[in-house]
Amino acid sequence: MENQHTGFDPPTAANVTVMAKRPREYLKEPEIERLMDAARQNRCGHRDATAILMAYRHGLRASELVGLRWDDLDLAHGRLHVRRSKGGEAAVHPIGGKEMRALRRQGYLGHRSIMSTQRYTALAPDRFKRFWKD
Repeated sequence: MENQHTGFDPPTAANVTVMAKRPREYLKEPEIERLMDAARQNRCGHRDATAILMAYRHGLRASELVGLRWDDLDLAHGRLHVRRSKGGEAAVHPIGGKEMRALRRQGYLGHRSIMSTQRYTALAPDRFKRFWKD
């Protein structure tokens, strides 16, 4: 049977590109647990560990994480409304038991932002980015 595609060359050893295996660009669950354990050692440890857990489980950018508000959260039904940045579409995510326990423990501290500072102001995205560097 003739090749129906004109100009089609079957692969040969000379023109096949072998892709090199890319290095892993994400963290696995045990690595996240170790990171959360390290975050718990500082003054705002529970908040920082909760932030890391939420970012990991929901794939949140730093700005999306610090933009979460208490009214985005429905603990009774286990749902989280996420407003995406960079042109992404808003979505409703299910919240697991570990996340619900962490959020309940953190509690409402008088500021509408879930991730607030000890002075009850919203946490800045660059502060969250420093978690990964410290």
